[in-house]
Amino acid sequence: MSHVKESIEVDVPVRTAYDQWTRFESFPQFMDGVERVEQRTDTLTHWVTRIAGVEREFDAEITAQVPDSKVAWVTVGDETEHSGLVTFRPIDPARTEVTLMMDFDPDGMAETIGDKFGFVDRQVKGDLERFKHFVEDRGSTSGAWPGQA
Repeated sequence: MSHVKESIEVDVPVRTAYDQWTRFESFPQFMDGVERVEQRTDTLTHWVTRIAGVEREFDAEITAQVPDSKVAWVTVGDETEHSGLVTFRPIDPARTEVTLMMDFDPDGMAETIGDKFGFVDRQVKGDLERFKHFVEDRGSTSGAWPGQA
């Protein structure tokens, strides 16, 4: 299992950062390689990704969701194995620290080599940078209802 952890400060209140993150269907707008996310139930999402030419489809179950604080998930029923936790910590009334932690099992030689050379770390860091710009440029949330598990 490999592990990645990245944090970023966003210039929006914690409620705005949390609400935008939990609008999973908006992920393709700021996450490279994410083609589509469908919120199927309050706790189940379906993902379609294409990274380095490899397309994957998998489901992820939200295992914990605390408003303005955290969202945790784990993949289910698939060979794609990963879990994660994103936390939201208010720095002050107008700024939030967002921390994303993921554990994943690289599949095959290409993913293993990419992991060893820091591809996943750079991918997560870039996704958080794009999230920062996405939520700051909007100043408010977009997308569907975030749900609560």
